[in-house]
Amino acid sequence: MSAAATRVGIVDYGMGNLYSVAKAVEHLGGKPIVSGRGSELAATDRIIFPGVGAFGDCMAALEARELGDFIRTAAQTRPFLGICLGMQMLMDSSTEHGEHAGLGLLPGRVIAFPEEALRTADGRRLKIPHMGWNELHQQMQHPLFAGVPQNAWFYFVHSFYVEPSAPGILAASSDYVLPFCAAVAADNLFALQCHPEKSGIAGLRLIGNFLDWDGDRGADHAI
Repeated sequence: MSAAATRVGIVDYGMGNLYSVAKAVEHLGGKPIVSGRGSELAATDRIIFPGVGAFGDCMAALEARELGDFIRTAAQTRPFLGICLGMQMLMDSSTEHGEHAGLGLLPGRVIAFPEEALRTADGRRLKIPHMGWNELHQQMQHPLFAGVPQNAWFYFVHSFYVEPSAPGILAASSDYVLPFCAAVAADNLFALQCHPEKSGIAGLRLIGNFLDWDGDRGADHAI
């Protein structure tokens, strides 16, 4: 299927960065369909699941719109891209403002940057949220990384990060006070902590790859 023909469902549960994602998809020739209705999203070819805000609030908003079961099904049945909090919510749980259950699609938890690691050798405290451009270190070969240079710069905004409990799903890492998981991949699901829609040429290339991806990850191995 060509990018021009692909219908991209963008999940609207009231807390995502929908405009930038939709504009990126449209720029690349896809047809963005922004909706909070599972019946409308189910008619699309692939799904983008963005997210901005606190984990617990986003999970509550998702369930209030009865989208939780749709996300669980869609992430297993069609090409699926999670972005930022949309990546975190795929995990088992989060410690952000208490303990919260996630969607349970990937094994692992969401944790805060450790306070003791936020001090530099000269005593400066590093800022939280982590906000700005960081290198994305690819840890596996994947169709979404095709044409994306190793250690390309991507834009991040986050205070928590994913700690996967299955090492095999780690697709990329980055660094802020310590190395952290910046992308995960499993079957037809791919998710990033950074914002590809705000990451210039490299980010657009990754989204373009997603528009052409059939969901079969194919051969992958550590690099």
